[in-house]
Amino acid sequence: MVRGGGWRSTGEHWGALKYTQALAGDRDSFLNGSHSDSATSAEQLASASAHAEAVHIGAWNETPSLLFSTQLPTDGGTITVHALQAPGSGGRLSPAEGREANRNAPPFQANVMPDIHPPAEGLVAPEPVRGCHVQPKDYAWFQESLAHTTAAGLMAFTGSGHATARHLTDRQGRKRFTGLELAASMSIQDAVHTLFGNEYVGTDHVFRLNGPRVEAFSGVVKEVFRLLARGDIEEYRALVHASRHVRPRLTFDKNWGGPVSVHADGSVFVLRLLPGQNEKPRAYPSR
Repeated sequence: MVRGGGWRSTGEHWGALKYTQALAGDRDSFLNGSHSDSATSAEQLASASAHAEAVHIGAWNETPSLLFSTQLPTDGGTITVHALQAPGSGGRLSPAEGREANRNAPPFQANVMPDIHPPAEGLVAPEPVRGCHVQPKDYAWFQESLAHTTAAGLMAFTGSGHATARHLTDRQGRKRFTGLELAASMSIQDAVHTLFGNEYVGTDHVFRLNGPRVEAFSGVVKEVFRLLARGDIEEYRALVHASRHVRPRLTFDKNWGGPVSVHADGSVFVLRLLPGQNEKPRAYPSR
């Protein structure tokens, strides 16, 4: 789950960087592709809809959702966004039965029964539907688990195993992140970059993208890392909420030399060509 969360964060940033690099005009050929056609978008929305319907929060069939599929043409046309909406008045985790949520408490594994149970029709109880149903009695646990899983995904995005493990239960793979960390995976010591006046800690990556060598950096604001590394989710949420209007940023930064994607959660993903990639091959005299 956490590894998936880390990759999901990377994918969201990567999509933003791809569009920014393409619109910047420079060396964009190694990025420009498309999200196929309308038929493919319909298949994506149908699959995503099935997954969204598999999670019920609150009352039966009242959890709203809004799904998107983006179509990026290769002929210079306009970007098309396909959307699928499921209306509903439920899904809000309002105070309900039981205790209040304590997001700073260590994560724990609750045994919530699977399947979604539609309401009875008279005296007949319908067959359960495959999925997960979060009922009011489980709201506190669900809020805590969701907060810890989000924090773990963010810490996995930085490359720090120990900071990731503290937000996981054993069933979620806590032990996978509690071993000795290599220097290259310790985000607090691995890489630090200053972007837009803020210091970010995380991990550097170097790879080839259709030939050219590219440097990427994934990390979070230093203050965010400090809070989540010590388990202070409540303070982290307050910090993110206070800066929600100024932090999200997506631009081509000349000082960095490539596109920069900053999310409201304090995470950043940046991309640039390594020096010398724009230089033409040197001509040597023949003998």
